[in-house]
Amino acid sequence: MCGIAGFCNFKGDWQKNIGRMCDKMYHRGPDASGIWVSDDHRVVLGHRRLSIVDLSPAGAQPMVSHDGRYVIAFNGEIYNHVSIRKKLSAEGKAAAFRGTSDTETLLEAIAAYGLKDTLKMAKGMFAIALYDREERVLFLARDRVGEKPLFYGILKDDINNSENDGSFVFGSDLCSIAALDGFTNPVNVDIMGDYMRYGYIPAPYTVYRGIWKLEPGKILKVKAPFDKPEMEEYWSMMETAVSGQKNLFRGSEEEAADELERLLRESIAGQMSADVPVGAFLSAGIDSSTVVALMQAQSAQKVRTFTVGMWEEQYNEAPAAKEIAAHLGTQHTEVYITEEDAKSVIPMLAGMFGEPFADSSQIPTYLVSRITREHVTVSLSGDGGDELFCGYNTYYSIDCIWNKVRKIPGALRFPASALLGVAAASGKASLATRARLLGAKSIEDMYLRSEIGEGLGLVRGGVAGRAADFGTWDAIQSRRAGKTWMDTYPSGLLEEQQHNLMLMDLLMYHPDDILTKVDRTAMAVSLETRVPMLDKDVVEFAWTLPLSYRQGGGLSKKILRNILYRYVPRELMERPKKGFSIPLHRWLKEKELREWAESLLASSLLEEQGLFDTTAVKKLWDDYIIGNIWRPQIWYILMFQEWWMHRNIK
Repeated sequence: MCGIAGFCNFKGDWQKNIGRMCDKMYHRGPDASGIWVSDDHRVVLGHRRLSIVDLSPAGAQPMVSHDGRYVIAFNGEIYNHVSIRKKLSAEGKAAAFRGTSDTETLLEAIAAYGLKDTLKMAKGMFAIALYDREERVLFLARDRVGEKPLFYGILKDDINNSENDGSFVFGSDLCSIAALDGFTNPVNVDIMGDYMRYGYIPAPYTVYRGIWKLEPGKILKVKAPFDKPEMEEYWSMMETAVSGQKNLFRGSEEEAADELERLLRESIAGQMSADVPVGAFLSAGIDSSTVVALMQAQSAQKVRTFTVGMWEEQYNEAPAAKEIAAHLGTQHTEVYITEEDAKSVIPMLAGMFGEPFADSSQIPTYLVSRITREHVTVSLSGDGGDELFCGYNTYYSIDCIWNKVRKIPGALRFPASALLGVAAASGKASLATRARLLGAKSIEDMYLRSEIGEGLGLVRGGVAGRAADFGTWDAIQSRRAGKTWMDTYPSGLLEEQQHNLMLMDLLMYHPDDILTKVDRTAMAVSLETRVPMLDKDVVEFAWTLPLSYRQGGGLSKKILRNILYRYVPRELMERPKKGFSIPLHRWLKEKELREWAESLLASSLLEEQGLFDTTAVKKLWDDYIIGNIWRPQIWYILMFQEWWMHRNIK
């Protein structure tokens, strides 16, 4: 795990600026730093290294290929690099290797087979910057599902005419890009509707105009003079889902479980490989317990497992995780965190994520990562199980609601939705959700409407006010400008209704919320996280499964349970899931955090920004403080405001 950064056509002090970019990513790679610059200084690559495979200088980056044509800065891991290396050697396509790193294997494979074909055969997580010195072309590439981040864009200064106006820039961290001399890209107000709707900013957008997230499975190509990026796709989650559902697995549920267990064992074996200590997060859930069970089944040593406990019983899964660890025989570390521990994380969040991000489980995820890093450098997690194997209750509830709502003729339903909307706008907020759901035209539209919440009503429409960053804009128009996978998902793409909801999440929520949260919080403490369920073969097999193999009889994730119960007694697993959350709704009423929150929600600050509807925000806060009505948009606004206050720190 590492951090990459760089730029093309940067006219300022390239040494100072690439150094600053790398320094901003120190946490992503504290073991070493490297820089490569082209002879004409027009292309500069930077790298921060967290040494995982081949700890020697032979694994240092940026790395030049044996033939001298390609230069790579690479963040991530290629789990099947040994087999790729054997293929290169067997075919006589690589000279003697200098070391044992997956970076060198990846680079020589690119030199032999080309970038796209190499990525198609590679299994791993990665963000790559590759410069072709012969053709003077820079490539950026991101892994299939979005485990590793990569941002890119053009520096744009419409006011000061900076000498770096028009420079192409990229990096693993938005803070690295924002630290560049000449970075004055304004806040992207078009994404505010989406941010207040979801609590995160969906790809390809970022909080800055002109700066983008490279989407999973994509390759960006930009030729000299590095001003017109072109995009290409080498793998698609949507195409994988469609193909899988057209070619369903024909065996029994037991045979499907056998095959999935085989694929997971393969994936886990590959991801346990490292030249540093490896462990795993362990909650009391199906996903992480399955990963740990298969790790321990393949390990001659006790697997290191880690859990954080909370003193509030309703949030505490530590006792259950401890029982599972004892049954599996892992070397288990359990640490209870205090409220003070959790609250102390809040001031660090803006710098950790580089843009507003408001999934509050970011706090316990950071804390378990910090504890884990005290013992190991790599940790496996169970992320992906809910989205791949139908684990969220929402999939079932939306399915049930839609099956009832669609029986009402549209001639009655749509006018009723409009009337309820009017009533809700008049102050009857309890009717707002019903109005939205009643107006749905499909189950996908209903899922989208269920996500809207009350966020859009907090964003000011019309003239934004005095803040030059925002200019004149309109909240409704911004929703049209910021289209996402959720807005453009084709209705009825997959035959099973719940499969469509799962795919929608895998296209946006999973990479832009879940994987973002895990990457940023773990990297903040220099911990590499690996996600075995997102292995290419596992994902592609999962999409061949009928819905009945994933859900039924009142159980979610049936196929994972069938595997797990081979290792862990059913009674240890079949208990209510408590989730990985914190009591924000209580903490924000306590003196210290209440004062912090109210300073960020001050009317004078909101008016100066001109972004939020001051009256609506005040009502939101008063409803919470006086009426004890908690809404997640409170945290969304606070995380935006905290980022806003720190955004210009270089």
